[in-house]
Amino acid sequence: MYITMKLSKLIKLAAVAAALTLGGSPLAGSESRSDWKAHWITPSLSQSATNTWISYRKEFKVSECPDRLVARISADSKYWMWINGELAVFEGGLKRGPFPNGTYYDKVDIAPFLKEGDNTIAILLWHFGKQGFSHNSSGQAALIFEAVSPGLEILSDQSWVCALNPAYGSTDAPHPNYRLPESNIRFDARKDMPGWNMPGFDVRGKMHGADNVDEMAWPAMGRMAERPIPMWKDYGLKEYVSVRQSNDTLYCKLPYNAQVTPYLKVEAKGGEMVRIMTDNYFGGSANNVRAEYITRDGVQEYESLGWMNGHEVWYIVPSGVKVVDLMYRETGYDTEFSGTFECGDPFLNELWKRSARTLYITMRDTYMDCPDRERAQWWGDEVNELGEAFYALSPSGQLLARKGILELVNWQEANGVIYSPVPAGNRVIELPLQMLASVGWYGFHTQYWFSGDSTFVAEVYPKVERYLLGSGLWEFKDNGLLNVRPGDWNWGDWGDDIDTEVLTNCWYYLALKSQKEFARILGKQRDAETIEALMKRISDAFDAQYWTGSAYRDPNYKKQTDDRAQAMAVVSGLASSDKYPALFETLKKEYHASPYMEKYVLEALFKMGHADFAIERMKSRYAKMLKYDYTTLFEGWGIGSEGFGGGTVNHAWSGGPLTILSQKLCGIEPTAPGFKAFEVKPRMGTLKTASASVETHYGMIRVQLSRRSAKSGVASLTVEVPEGTTATVTASNGRPRMLAAGTYSLKIKVD
Repeated sequence: MYITMKLSKLIKLAAVAAALTLGGSPLAGSESRSDWKAHWITPSLSQSATNTWISYRKEFKVSECPDRLVARISADSKYWMWINGELAVFEGGLKRGPFPNGTYYDKVDIAPFLKEGDNTIAILLWHFGKQGFSHNSSGQAALIFEAVSPGLEILSDQSWVCALNPAYGSTDAPHPNYRLPESNIRFDARKDMPGWNMPGFDVRGKMHGADNVDEMAWPAMGRMAERPIPMWKDYGLKEYVSVRQSNDTLYCKLPYNAQVTPYLKVEAKGGEMVRIMTDNYFGGSANNVRAEYITRDGVQEYESLGWMNGHEVWYIVPSGVKVVDLMYRETGYDTEFSGTFECGDPFLNELWKRSARTLYITMRDTYMDCPDRERAQWWGDEVNELGEAFYALSPSGQLLARKGILELVNWQEANGVIYSPVPAGNRVIELPLQMLASVGWYGFHTQYWFSGDSTFVAEVYPKVERYLLGSGLWEFKDNGLLNVRPGDWNWGDWGDDIDTEVLTNCWYYLALKSQKEFARILGKQRDAETIEALMKRISDAFDAQYWTGSAYRDPNYKKQTDDRAQAMAVVSGLASSDKYPALFETLKKEYHASPYMEKYVLEALFKMGHADFAIERMKSRYAKMLKYDYTTLFEGWGIGSEGFGGGTVNHAWSGGPLTILSQKLCGIEPTAPGFKAFEVKPRMGTLKTASASVETHYGMIRVQLSRRSAKSGVASLTVEVPEGTTATVTASNGRPRMLAAGTYSLKIKVD
């Protein structure tokens, strides 16, 4: 390490602090074999092969139906459950990985489905049987089920019957790309076991007693953690918006980009193949998932259970097949679009709307970068997503980021490295700048500050301390600034002209800023002082090393001035306000950021007092993207060569404008954790009207703004302050007004 003696001492103090707090187990709250009465079960013929489907049944008697009976259910990888012939769970289970050797389990109240007398539980299990960027395979196809109440125990054991479901199999090539643990699903209706999931099914010769496989499954599945997010919201089967036919293909339009399972009802002879995919099948330059259905004789119905996404579902139907009906089922994360934004500019309204749709399509088991090519929890994407969730969604949406935070730190390597995507079984690559963004001000701290939930802070603190300070991963130069760590992939953004050294120091500074606040929450004052000293060292050296008089540049950097670096200097606080005029001139002419980093450029412009240009730049940057007839935003600024080599048309990181429009333009921002106190500081630019609503744990915040003209410096403001909160309305001249709970109509000065 090339560091000064003073800094070396600070690092050592930080390392000691980290060592003292590393005693917390990453398995906190997890459960072991001794916590369960039930057994892992599987068919005797199960080989846990890729794309294995297993049918399970249990018949039992109930003398008196309980008011509540919570079942714990876990599987590798997904399951569907019927009780007495009624669908009780549509796609249960989460992709494996609360920690590298761990599995999630669901808790489901099955009491509403029970009846006195004979009862039947039927479960269909889908074992992915391979690794992916979003799943860490156990290698064991198995189910565990446990429901216990006074006088009633339902436990998975050898009294259950099961069988490999003969109708399910894999398609021929092409298969999904290597990033996806899911396989294409082929269903051959000629091999089906009709009624296997219904009461009264005769199992003789078809299903056999299950094998207990605890000795294999418990080590394979590892310790188990309770599902930390809601079960999926099932929107039910719906009609397509429209259906058009060209030759043998039916193009079925969805109302928006959605996560769907396609349904069909056809009349055919046996052996005909219907192929199913979406317009996103080849999204992001890689094969995604598709499905095949092989008919039996007669009229038949089928729903392909592996979700896919897009704006259209395509059914390729042979001439011998008569289509009776086509429908789709949308499922997704259980939250509401409770946040709103609207202004006098239709372009900005549409941009906010598409940002919200992009956010939702990239939420499921984890936050995803995209729902088709990868379905991976890349944390550069998640940092933007989790911030958007507070302005677009109801509070249940906040739980997904909390899940991701704990996964990220629980997968920390022995040498201190934190990497994404996690959970993942075939990817172990660190992107240092993404990790700094994740553990820092816009990642972990935003989750705490906006949600008011500090319960995860104690668990993540020692691990972040270890990553930043206690492991020797980050080295300082004699000049007080950081060396660039290449990690496994020295990636800061798509786009061009990336000034990596300036960005590294900005992101590290913001990571320290977050950790300092967490230290204070935990009462670790000495840690906070150590971190503050490191921040001051960076701040003191930053201008001396990088400021040219007109912009921030690493002296060894020879390309065009990086707009990202200027923006990060502003939003981190490293750039003092006297630099703003020069930085503004730079940002007026430099356009290098991808949609991922453009969010920070826009935020910097608002912070510097240039709302009018921020809006102008936002509209210019997103103009080409919004000309396309999509409901979601892209990975790049365009498609194909304009998408950084073929990016996706539904990419999480592009939704930064949603946050900017609600938080900066309408000015709604928390000043205490969870919006217990908040500020309303509008920056309207050239807009005459704007409004936004944000749902918090206390209730709805609503802001409405209007003025006579775009040049008027006075606006009418209506603000609703929820019970239990206070608001500060800050005019452009800086004069604050404190408001208790209630609804207010005010006149304020605006930019």
